[in-house]
Amino acid sequence: MQQAVGSIERAQRKTLPIGWLQKLLPGSRQRRIREYLTGYLMIFPASLLIFMFGIFPVGFALFVSLHKWRLRRGDFIGITNYVKAVDSLAYVLLFAMGVGAILGAVLFLRRVIQSATEQREKPWLLAIPGFFHTAGLIAFVRWSVLQLPEVLDIALKIIGVEKTQELFYGLLGEAFKVEHVLSAFYLFLFLSALAVIVGFIASRLWRNPRNLQYQAQFAIVWLATILGVFLLWFTYSEAVRAYQISLEAGTEIAIWPQVITIGSGVLLIVAAWLVWRSAEGQPTNRGFIFRLLAAITMLVAGWILIAVLPPVIAAGDKDLWSGLKVTAFYSLGTVPFQLGISLFLAVLLFQKLAGSEVFRMMFFLPYVTPYVASAVVFRQMFSTRPQAPVNQLLKAFGFGPLRWIQEPEGIFTLIAEGLGFALPEWAAGPSLALVVIIIYSIWVYVGYDTVIYLAGLGNISTELIEAAEIDGASRWEVFRHIIFPLLSPTTYFLSLIAIIGTFKAFAHIWVMRHEMALGTVNTFSVSIFLEFFDKVRYGYASALAFVLFAIILSLTFINNKIQGSRVFYG
Repeated sequence: MQQAVGSIERAQRKTLPIGWLQKLLPGSRQRRIREYLTGYLMIFPASLLIFMFGIFPVGFALFVSLHKWRLRRGDFIGITNYVKAVDSLAYVLLFAMGVGAILGAVLFLRRVIQSATEQREKPWLLAIPGFFHTAGLIAFVRWSVLQLPEVLDIALKIIGVEKTQELFYGLLGEAFKVEHVLSAFYLFLFLSALAVIVGFIASRLWRNPRNLQYQAQFAIVWLATILGVFLLWFTYSEAVRAYQISLEAGTEIAIWPQVITIGSGVLLIVAAWLVWRSAEGQPTNRGFIFRLLAAITMLVAGWILIAVLPPVIAAGDKDLWSGLKVTAFYSLGTVPFQLGISLFLAVLLFQKLAGSEVFRMMFFLPYVTPYVASAVVFRQMFSTRPQAPVNQLLKAFGFGPLRWIQEPEGIFTLIAEGLGFALPEWAAGPSLALVVIIIYSIWVYVGYDTVIYLAGLGNISTELIEAAEIDGASRWEVFRHIIFPLLSPTTYFLSLIAIIGTFKAFAHIWVMRHEMALGTVNTFSVSIFLEFFDKVRYGYASALAFVLFAIILSLTFINNKIQGSRVFYG
């Protein structure tokens, strides 16, 4: 056994040149640091790929959204693109993000203090290296923001000259040697080295296995606090700048009243939720009733204050809100039917019917078929021609042909007209063209959801079902009280993926859309694509992409809070 341990340590010494550790640290800490270094070296390639193809593109898109950017990079315009999209709601959301970051820092710090108290530890000294770690990260972001424009401007410098590899490398070297960029880089190196030195000294002064964990936790607290303060300052400065511009132009702008009223409404609703939750722990009926009444009062007051939101929405970009409405119709028309049909088919196929394997393959085939090819086929099936397959089917039942993918009228309006009465505009519903796309999406994803539901059904214990049947439960009662609750994790996963997918859907919608539908099938993602490639407004398109990201993140959070709390894992 000792020979095996010795051979492992010799192999590690050959792998990592860490002889200097032997002079500074005892054997146990050497072994632990070797393990850490080995682990970090193993995950470094994956981390580099995630940064290059995940984090950096998101950061670059945020950088673009804050500039007036068409074919070339323009001036820095702050959140003007966001204000153009959602009007003064941009200030409210930015202010809420700042408050949320500070509140998150406070809550996270409370968790750290509670954990340290339970462990009877006093890691408060580690807040100092945590601060320097955060300072190094902020310095890196600052250097990146200063460096990026210098690299991008290389494209402008090579206009009208012979483009060679030597010229590009020369200009790239000059971009990294600009004085303010170089000073920012040196500051980043200094703070990073200082963070490592201070962290090492702190680990020597307070020797604890959770030393690095505490340093990382304090760094997160510092980062969230600084980010929150920066967002609040940035919101204030942008609102002041908008006021100055409006005064110079002689126009009237109402930013602060909207920010105050909507922000106060949101805070009242959050407070109402907290008071509502605190009512559960009241020992007396009087305290319970009082808190419930207070929560209801704050909730009503919050909604009254948020009543200013519709005029704000109306002042935003019409295409954005139209795309959001179309996306909501598309999601509501796809997800419930998709999951309901999939669950029904999965239960049928789980009954060991003859030929069930063939049906599984048939249902899953649309999902593995290329979207473009199947969307083109659907487009031809629902063509406006009288000879189209769907119109021929309608003719067989005695109905006339429909325009399908070219019809901008709402489906409920068309049904009402066929029955001889009219509906108001707000009750028109999704257009017939969008209904065709909804049918296509259901057809494609039903097979995938069915396979996942089958896997979930396979994990349910047959003993529970047999016991219920012995006790006299009917098939419906077995499904309602045993199968469906035990499938809640699967339903939660599929609904979450489906909602996110509907808000990100693009390829098949782009193939099936028609100009005659008058934009009634242009979902949010299609609107972003049109802004980027047709109107060549890169900055505004990037801002819309972040608005879509915020919507998806909010829907995910709401779904997690509402549906995730009802998931039963057995």
